Amino acid sequence: MNSTGSVGSDASIRLFCALRLPDDVLDGLVAWGVRALPERGGVRRVVRANLHVTLAFLGRRPARDVPAVAGELREAAAAARPARFAVARYRETRSVGMLVLDDEDGRSTALADDLHRRLERLGVYERERRPWLPHLTVVRFRERPRLAPPLPALGAFGPSDAALYHSVLRSTGAQYEVLETFALGGT
Repeated sequence: MNSTGSVGSDASIRLFCALRLPDDVLDGLVAWGVRALPERGGVRRVVRANLHVTLAFLGRRPARDVPAVAGELREAAAAARPARFAVARYRETRSVGMLVLDDEDGRSTALADDLHRRLERLGVYERERRPWLPHLTVVRFRERPRLAPPLPALGAFGPSDAALYHSVLRSTGAQYEVLETFALGGT
């Protein structure tokens, strides 16, 4: 990757599209995580820079796909109506703990669906069989710790913008690098 955020076209990189969160929401999540999510027994809190709401995970793609994917995310974000979230519950899968979000009026779900269709037409994405679930991954683990943390008192909040990310795998975990950001709803 060069200093302008572009990637050589011959490289293969891990890409995903996501909604970014405002600083006050990120600050609230970090403070809550320190209080409610103990880092022990292989439980690792997700660092502030990696907190986001994934719209579509594309996996390994040739870097030459970045401009087309960015263009589709730009168009989907511009067409989106303002989304609002509220934390509904905490949920664990076999390797992550997440905050499942209520999606006011289904607006982020509509954005995700529009983006999925666009990326499928490009041939760079295959929709998952299960419905898209707005959520924030807040902890990762090897063995399910069966946590039952109190929910963070964030109130209703909206995403700040949409972004195309490059996921770089490191021994300390994935590091997410923003390639481009896009305003939501044409703002």
